[in-house]
Amino acid sequence: MSFELISEKDYPIPRKDKGKAVVREYSNESQTETPGRNIDIEKTYPDGRRNDLTDETRNEENVTSQTHILEKSPSNQSEDLWKASLAVRGMVCATCAAAIKNKLKNKPWIKKYDVSPITNSATVEFLNEINQQKIVDAIEDAGFEAKILSVDRVTTSPTKAKSRQRIVRIDVEGIVNGNQQSQILNTLQSLDGILDVKDSVQYENLSLTVTYIPDPPSFTVRKIIDTIAAVDPSLKTSIYHPPTLEESCRKFQAREQFRFLIRALITLVIAIPTMIIGIIYMSLVSNNNRVHIFFMKPLKAGISRAQWALFILATPVYFFCADVFHEDTVNEIIKMWGSKSDIRILQRFYRFGSMSMLISIGTSIAYISSIAQLVYAGIHPPAMTDNNLFYFDSVVFLTLFLLAGHLIELYSKAKTGDAVSMLANLRPVEAHLLDSESADNHINIKVDLLECGDLVEVFCGESPPCDGIIVSGDTSFDESSLTGESKAIRKKVGDEVFSGTVNNNSAITIKITSITGDSMLDKIIGAVRDGNTKRAPIQRIADRLTKFFIPLICLIAIVTWGIWLEIVMSDKLPTELLNSSLGSRVSWSLQFAIAVVVIACPCGLALAAPTALFVGNGIAAKNGILAKGGGEAFEKAAKLKHVVFDKTGTLTIGGEPQVTNHRYVAHTRDEGELYLAMTKEIELHSNHTIAKAIVSFCSCYELEQMKISDNIEIPGKGMKGIVHRNFAASQEVIVGNEALLSEYGVKISQSARFLIDTWKSEGKSIALTATKPWIADDISMPSQRESLWKLAAFFAITDQIRPEAPGVIEVLKEKGIGVWMLSGDNKITADRVGSQIGIPAENIIADVLPEQKAERIEILRRTLINPDNFLWRQNCNLIAMVGDGINDYPALNAADVSIAIGSGSDIAITSADMVLVNSDLRSLITLLDLSKFIIFRIKLNFGWALVYNLVALPVAAGALYPIARNGTHLRLDPVWASLAMATSSISVICSSLLMRSRVPGLGYRPPKISNKSIIEV
Repeated sequence: MSFELISEKDYPIPRKDKGKAVVREYSNESQTETPGRNIDIEKTYPDGRRNDLTDETRNEENVTSQTHILEKSPSNQSEDLWKASLAVRGMVCATCAAAIKNKLKNKPWIKKYDVSPITNSATVEFLNEINQQKIVDAIEDAGFEAKILSVDRVTTSPTKAKSRQRIVRIDVEGIVNGNQQSQILNTLQSLDGILDVKDSVQYENLSLTVTYIPDPPSFTVRKIIDTIAAVDPSLKTSIYHPPTLEESCRKFQAREQFRFLIRALITLVIAIPTMIIGIIYMSLVSNNNRVHIFFMKPLKAGISRAQWALFILATPVYFFCADVFHEDTVNEIIKMWGSKSDIRILQRFYRFGSMSMLISIGTSIAYISSIAQLVYAGIHPPAMTDNNLFYFDSVVFLTLFLLAGHLIELYSKAKTGDAVSMLANLRPVEAHLLDSESADNHINIKVDLLECGDLVEVFCGESPPCDGIIVSGDTSFDESSLTGESKAIRKKVGDEVFSGTVNNNSAITIKITSITGDSMLDKIIGAVRDGNTKRAPIQRIADRLTKFFIPLICLIAIVTWGIWLEIVMSDKLPTELLNSSLGSRVSWSLQFAIAVVVIACPCGLALAAPTALFVGNGIAAKNGILAKGGGEAFEKAAKLKHVVFDKTGTLTIGGEPQVTNHRYVAHTRDEGELYLAMTKEIELHSNHTIAKAIVSFCSCYELEQMKISDNIEIPGKGMKGIVHRNFAASQEVIVGNEALLSEYGVKISQSARFLIDTWKSEGKSIALTATKPWIADDISMPSQRESLWKLAAFFAITDQIRPEAPGVIEVLKEKGIGVWMLSGDNKITADRVGSQIGIPAENIIADVLPEQKAERIEILRRTLINPDNFLWRQNCNLIAMVGDGINDYPALNAADVSIAIGSGSDIAITSADMVLVNSDLRSLITLLDLSKFIIFRIKLNFGWALVYNLVALPVAAGALYPIARNGTHLRLDPVWASLAMATSSISVICSSLLMRSRVPGLGYRPPKISNKSIIEV
């Protein structure tokens, strides 16, 4: 029997009517759904071609696959891993965070932790849920207040089955007696769809945790609330939402801000008379001024009225206004030297203290030394008061400047992390729910009362309350708030719209697909929040410095005081102290020690990196980039030397590839369309883009409807199944690439081979279909069975290259970054695509199965290493992987920086360090530029903080004292030292905040990008 090749030119494609639907029928086995088994298959075979249909005939194979996962996947280990988010009150600097870390690091059940003094928060990954209270105890043992905000189970599984089940907490106010409570519980438990109800009563409030399966419009959370209201209309019900990390941190920050604000205002009020007496009338007015004479007259023990007045003014400032610093210092000392302290004795002498301790020491030295002068004067009354030996006015101004500095710092730190708050404010609070009985009417309800499946109207200028699909109307949306894309996006029926975006034109009706907490906006907020908790390796520099900063400053202050005391005791300097008492000389030398203690500032070092990363993370989110990997991902992205791209869906559009050529091996047209029908039925159950293209193409024909069974996916190669026809023999069918057909012994004729090679040379992907008769309980030899396979059809699929891809590749090359392509497609097709976008053939790795992609990344890394250059080994072999599909998951994990295209699968986005939300490759250039900008600003902040301390400390210690002008020696008064200290940390924060500025050189400006090129600005 002979076969002939029949082209599509011989049979024009008949287009179906627009409204005509195709009905698919399945065998009984395939109608049996097995939730979770698909998930296991996806974990075992991380490939883009996924089978969504499961059946009982595959139980044995699926169990085997799942066992394989349990043996090899670390995500399935028996560890009970949890993640807790906590709000922490009382942190003022990096040393506070370090104290908490020291408490957490010694716990063997804690696997990972991070503490942020910027957001006053901590995240801890730990074993066993019952240990969560021990985390709070450990933080409180360090001297801080902690509150658990959330505790969630940690899973590294790339995919997760989405359940229709919903859990809500409903608060009921106005419960008078237990009968009402029982009546409410009984009524709820009688409802169909309620799975579980838990209750707790506090005073007159009832808290219900309801687990149910929504079925709108008949059974929703609205129905549950109405049922409760029917018991007693006087009861007030509301859905409880636990406070977010940002809300709790804002409360803590507000308390801290109020705490410092009250003290700063009181100090400011006291500072006014202090300035009038201590500066104006003691130093600036003429000696003949009557008020000056009045204040300078001795009042008691030879001490002037001015000093007694300053003593009265400084005392409440020291004991009340500066108490925030004293309390922290006392707590630190108790925690360090108390009986419960686990710090080694030797460490207590060289690793201690915080910024509060330095401030407390500085103000205490000034106040106590002045008190000592008063006591000494009472014992040995002086002939004349030397006002330069008293520091009461310094206590007031020191406290004022330090409180004001901390207050400004608190406000500034809150500003650096407002990206999450800004995103959260994009969500509307009300929705226009369409009445189920009358489609023309709508009612306004709160967003948290919506369910998946509800129909909601979105008017012009409004944002969708939740993510949904348009079911009526067409319009355009401004999605810049989520993707950074300023161009309006046209939306029609069937398109997805997102909460947080804005409807620019006409009103539309949408069907809710994800409720609050599961929307794209919530995922973006979660990604930004997670990114803020991940530190950059460069921050370790600050950690190492701040560990020993406070003890070092205390040592320098003591040495400074000792040197100046030795100088004045040897009668070398200054001349006005030659005839003074010992107390006067001690007090005079103390001013240098006070200045050293007050001017030293570890805050600038500690804030240099986190503030820049917080602001940078917000900028990235505004530009459609989610930095899930946080600071580490930014730092690695700034050092990238090589970028590896996946082909399908990354360099190509991927979403809607098209079949451009096809052939089937048949005698007649009917036989050819029979092969198309078989191909379509097999490919219907795959999510791979090539499978979708084939299904779309086959749907253009009026094809016979068939049943299918035993449909399985062969990772990286294709699909296989059994097709059952009415009144005809069943056929086994395989659809996939050439490697799959070769495994089954399918022979390809010379004429077919010629066409296939021609299509591949044009950059097209190839899919082939082969069939053989299906025989139940076939007992023939494998070789005999394989020989029955015959080529039935083959297709050429073109995936359009992204228009921006050539320009992006060109710019990467100009930046000195190596560009590579990693593809599962054949070498000829991959080389053709590479030549069109500018990737050389030697940088294209083709014919790679999904499980081999990670291995190829590792091989590439080893190939790029220069063993003779240590710096090259450390930095210059960093590789980024850019992908979108499930089959990219292993490669994304193997790369140093994983970057996912936002339009890609959830598994790729879950495993990626960075996500390009707007699916535009030009965002990759923005990401690389922004990463370098952020790291540069961190280094600038570090440089400024280091230079400040290196210059300020010698000046405060008196290095400039030998320089005299008009008889006055240059020295830094403790008051001005405190002002310099406050300015130091504030300047670092302002430097980070300036990243948002539009001023060239100060703020970040994304490059102007076109499809053909990228213009640096």
